[in-house]
Amino acid sequence: MNWTGVIPAMTTAWTARLAVDHRFMARHARWMIDAGCTGIVALGSLGEGATLTFEEKEAILKTLVDALGKRAPVIAGVSALSTAEAVRIAKMAEQAGCQGLMVLPPYVYASDWREMRAHVSAVMRATRLSCMLYNNPLAYKTDFTPPQIAELAAEHANLHAVKESSADIRRLAAIRALIGQRLSLLVGVDDMIVEGARAGATGWIAGLVNAFPRESVVLFEAARSGEMGESLTALYNWFLPLLRLDVTVKFVQQIKLTQERVGMGNARVRPPRLELAGEDLAYTTSVIDAVLAARPRV
Repeated sequence: MNWTGVIPAMTTAWTARLAVDHRFMARHARWMIDAGCTGIVALGSLGEGATLTFEEKEAILKTLVDALGKRAPVIAGVSALSTAEAVRIAKMAEQAGCQGLMVLPPYVYASDWREMRAHVSAVMRATRLSCMLYNNPLAYKTDFTPPQIAELAAEHANLHAVKESSADIRRLAAIRALIGQRLSLLVGVDDMIVEGARAGATGWIAGLVNAFPRESVVLFEAARSGEMGESLTALYNWFLPLLRLDVTVKFVQQIKLTQERVGMGNARVRPPRLELAGEDLAYTTSVIDAVLAARPRV
């Protein structure tokens, strides 16, 4: 598993009756890979994983594996309220043909290091799949510090990457100082991608890529190469208002509305989420309208 490049945190598409729209998800995944993305992460927070049953998760993974074949890997987000359920999801993902796992801490329950370590270690030991640890202290109220990440890297040979979503750019250098190139480091918040790439991130688990895959790939590759000339700086400045939607409370609704506006998906979400309304809808629409009006050619 090569943890590099732009890897979409894929949204889950719903039909009018809020069932999984497998046909569209297959088309959406192929579209993003066609644009230069290097893999797909499914079942994450942007994928509304908490609203999916085990059977739905399994069906989605099989759909994506079938849709992409050998073109690009499918990575399963592993999040659950219990360690036993997380292990079950990991084993199912391996059987479904996934090539990697995105391993989350036990969400909802704000655990300490001893408990976090036991939970993610159980998931990593459950399969031989390549694993990416997901650190998002703002969302999950648990924080894998650089020394703790170093301990996990020493313990688990199949831990190959970290999705760093603390929004603290210093974390990348701190992890590198402890373990060198042992792990691939991926940025997990959209509005830090240029800074993260310049700081040595090898990949981007992206959100707005669901609507703008080609722009995302061009921006990341330019930032990583250090070739941010005038035109690419202009691309970043154009994209940034949308990228900031990835770090709001209603990021799922906002990104799905953006997809709808570019003709690649719809704004439907599963409860308890509801589609945007009132001031939230007006604000998001104004951001999308301004960006679309000035969309550059890439």
